[in-house]
Amino acid sequence: MLKFYHTPWSRSAGIHWLLEEIGQPYEIELVDIRAPGGVPEAYRDIQPNKKVPAIDHNGTIVTERAAIVLYLTEVFPEAGLAPKPGDANRADFLTWLVYSDSVFDPAAAARAQGWEYRPSAFSFGSFDDMVRNLEKRLAKHPYIAGNKFTAADTQFGSGIHFVMNILKVLPERPVFQDYLARVSERPAFGRYMAKDAELIHKVTPIAF
Repeated sequence: MLKFYHTPWSRSAGIHWLLEEIGQPYEIELVDIRAPGGVPEAYRDIQPNKKVPAIDHNGTIVTERAAIVLYLTEVFPEAGLAPKPGDANRADFLTWLVYSDSVFDPAAAARAQGWEYRPSAFSFGSFDDMVRNLEKRLAKHPYIAGNKFTAADTQFGSGIHFVMNILKVLPERPVFQDYLARVSERPAFGRYMAKDAELIHKVTPIAF
């Protein structure tokens, strides 16, 4: 059995989308990360920082989005959502998958919180450098890892959607809008969005 620990409108959105792309049965365990009293302490046994996402696959617990993506694409290779080792596109897939967590997300979060910081003092660098890099990449390729949709697009697609359309932090440039329009046409995107729309009422609303 595959259990997915999830909060709607959170960093676990991309994993929710990925699970819909894979098409295997899974159950959602809601974790209210915004609850006034906090997440129950028992959840640390699943995720030590009481964050989402996390998965439990037949007793194997995996945390951190990039690790979950790699695990799921390896366990369910028939979904065809990741280049195989030795594939020429594997390096780009790995690079951008990790970039989503290590640069895109923290740089966007820092900008959303209005942080002032010296980019050279932080591993993720500056927000403006991240935006330029992402814009350059998507101007040359229809998908983040190249010419084919991969699991890395579930992370960037959900991230760009949230950061540009909800947080209003990422500039609404044509290259980002075109990319989001392209990936959001996928049926799995619609399914995950519909499920999150139903679940959002069961957790504490996000504060802007």
